[in-house]
Amino acid sequence: MTTVQQFRSAVRPSAQIHIAGVPWPAYKVVALGIGLLVLVIVGAATASAAPAVLAGAATATVVWLGLSVFSSDSAER
Repeated sequence: MTTVQQFRSAVRPSAQIHIAGVPWPAYKVVALGIGLLVLVIVGAATASAAPAVLAGAATATVVWLGLSVFSSDSAER
C-alpha cells in the first residue's frame, strides 16, 4: 500500500448511502445535495433558470470530482 492510499484510507472511510436499494458513495450524494442547494439559492437570487441550472451543475461537478479524490473507492481503481 502506498503512502497516498494510506492517507486516503485514514482521511475518509468508505461510506455508502442506500437510495431505493442502490448503494451510492456518500460523496456523490453530498455533491448532488450541494448542487441542489446552489440551484435554489441562485434561482431565488436571479429569478432566472439558466444561471441557476448552470451554477448548480458546475458546483455539483466540482464537488463530485473534488471529493472523489479522497474516496477510498477511487483509490482502489
